Amino acid sequence: MTRALVFDSGVGGLTIADALRRAAPEWVVDYAADSGFFPYGVKTDEELRERLPRLCATLADVAKPDVLVIACNTASTLSLADIRAHVGVPVVGTVPAIKPAAALTKTGVIGILATPGTVRRAYLDDLEREFAAGKTVIRRGSAGLVDIAERAVRGQAIDQEQVAYAVKPLFDPPDGPRIDVVVLACTHFPLIREAIAAACPPSVALIDTGEAVARQAVRVVTNPVATAGEAVAYVTGGAANRAAMQPAFARFGYHAIEIIDV
Repeated sequence: MTRALVFDSGVGGLTIADALRRAAPEWVVDYAADSGFFPYGVKTDEELRERLPRLCATLADVAKPDVLVIACNTASTLSLADIRAHVGVPVVGTVPAIKPAAALTKTGVIGILATPGTVRRAYLDDLEREFAAGKTVIRRGSAGLVDIAERAVRGQAIDQEQVAYAVKPLFDPPDGPRIDVVVLACTHFPLIREAIAAACPPSVALIDTGEAVARQAVRVVTNPVATAGEAVAYVTGGAANRAAMQPAFARFGYHAIEIIDV
């Protein structure tokens, strides 16, 4: 039996877990949400570097997966190497889909919709230099969209005006009107893809990395040793967070929820 653990700050990584289930329906896919420290996008680099490797090592010790998937662009662009150094199984990160966006754009102008933390990462600069040389890349950071997605997956209505307020500055002049591809560089954003699409010009394509991350997770597992059993969701932040997250977990098929606090 192969067991994966998908980790994110909140519910956004459920989109990755869903993609992994489709790619490997025979796997058990556990999930972990660091809801006690949510949201990552407004935390300092120092806070995240101190927390992430320690927390991921604890989660891996408890869940005993064959592969750990960091379903968070902020965590992946900041601490992937440190997490790998602390965890004894393969670790797959999630990074913005700049390479496929550069291949897809016809105008040469790409938009990146991310959290404030991801937008300022040097890692993103490196991705642009490597995969989008000669392209114009416009970044837009929004913590508000993360909150909207968290509420939406728990069953609350989406305020389209709030989504538009967060998205529309991406398309401001001088280069914004030429954007024809937008990278959803936060795993929360596919949860509200339709609302984001409605806030973009109709000719704009939206892309994310869910399927690519799932394929990579399947590739890196060569000798599975994990035990079988029901998929489990883990949360930080105590019983109150477990209760708050329960509707989102149930929507994605998680009924066993355990509290992990570090």
